[in-house]
Amino acid sequence: MEGRVMEINESQTEGPRTITITSGKGGVGKTNLAVNLAIGFARLGKRVLLLDADLGIANVTVVLGMIPPPRYNLYHFVIGDKSLKEIVVESPYGIKILPGTIGVSKMANLSHKQRKVLIESLYELNSLVDLIIIDTAAGLSANTLGFALSADEVIIITTPEPTAIAAAYGVIKIISNQNIEGSIKLVINRALNILEGKRVADRIVNIAGQFLSARVERLGYIMEDSLVGQAVQQQKPFVVSYPHSKAAECICHLRNRLARIPETPPRGIAALIKGLLLGEDFEKEWA
Repeated sequence: MEGRVMEINESQTEGPRTITITSGKGGVGKTNLAVNLAIGFARLGKRVLLLDADLGIANVTVVLGMIPPPRYNLYHFVIGDKSLKEIVVESPYGIKILPGTIGVSKMANLSHKQRKVLIESLYELNSLVDLIIIDTAAGLSANTLGFALSADEVIIITTPEPTAIAAAYGVIKIISNQNIEGSIKLVINRALNILEGKRVADRIVNIAGQFLSARVERLGYIMEDSLVGQAVQQQKPFVVSYPHSKAAECICHLRNRLARIPETPPRGIAALIKGLLLGEDFEKEWA
């Protein structure tokens, strides 16, 4: 596995930035983060490709409300019927999609060769995109590990729930044991407040550093927000349906940190509340 990753890194000196988003267990908001973050980068003028790499139970197009689903998907690439360029589709929100499949069991268990061909073929899209965001399946499958090890950056998302924390630690352990060259970042979803987000992140980061000698960066958090569930029911990304919601503001902050955009603290009474969440106070909490 390490040899494949080195082959890709050494042979491809230029290309789009790649970010893999994964989690230890399902239901923690992984696909929502991938979709809304992709739209956030597109709003900066970036050409973004979202790869639905949850290859057995893909749902990016469901979250985006793309009904009916695209005619062609990654299955048609794997069996040799289509190239990646031929299955790329435009979403309604300014991002390109490489759609996955639903209910095709062999897609969930690609061979090493199939996975290698898929990952290396992403570089055929160099001229089309600036950024590739990869939404993997939850857990520790060979597919998930392959996409994580091949990315420039890995974002692990968890909630404050104990089993989710334990699962996130398990993912960090497996990835760090593979001598990953990309950076590992952590997002806490459904945090009730800054202090809870910081407490959970500190716990994971400190344990990973102490017992795994793994460096995990605190990227930030997404606030608990009932509007997220409403957006899912509407099959629209919450940054589109509710652009001023707490969760959407947090996505904006995460995007800015990833894009290394300095944030100017807002002014005024109403803006002070936002500043407490996303401005200087947030930076102090996460420093």
